[in-house]
Amino acid sequence: MDFGTILDKINAERNMATVMGMEFISTPEPDTCMARMNVDENSRQPLGYLSGGASLALAETLAGAGSSALCPDKICVGINVSGTHVKAVPEGDTVTALARIVHSGNTLHVWNVDITDTSGQLISTASVTNYIIDKKK
Repeated sequence: MDFGTILDKINAERNMATVMGMEFISTPEPDTCMARMNVDENSRQPLGYLSGGASLALAETLAGAGSSALCPDKICVGINVSGTHVKAVPEGDTVTALARIVHSGNTLHVWNVDITDTSGQLISTASVTNYIIDKKK
């Protein structure tokens, strides 16, 4: 999946993805996309561990970028995000999210996102549903 145009849009201005330091990575499979994020002062909770909200933000942003890459002439907005956090990740580590599209319809996309730490252990899973709409002319 080619993220070139989508990444240019994401990186063109200050937004949650740039503030949180999300780095998008190309994947060879057409139904997947990937991103990395450091656990730092922008993504940790007060006790020094990755915030569950930051994990969900990473998952939703990545799935949104994936849907936008699949439908470049449409607007793709998240309408549901749910996740389960299974392991704490301390500040200083890096997490990697791998999203796989499980439904690619004309109106809805559903993505499963697994987030792992640097040792490859699963720390969160998320499901993201994006609504696909036409751009107003």
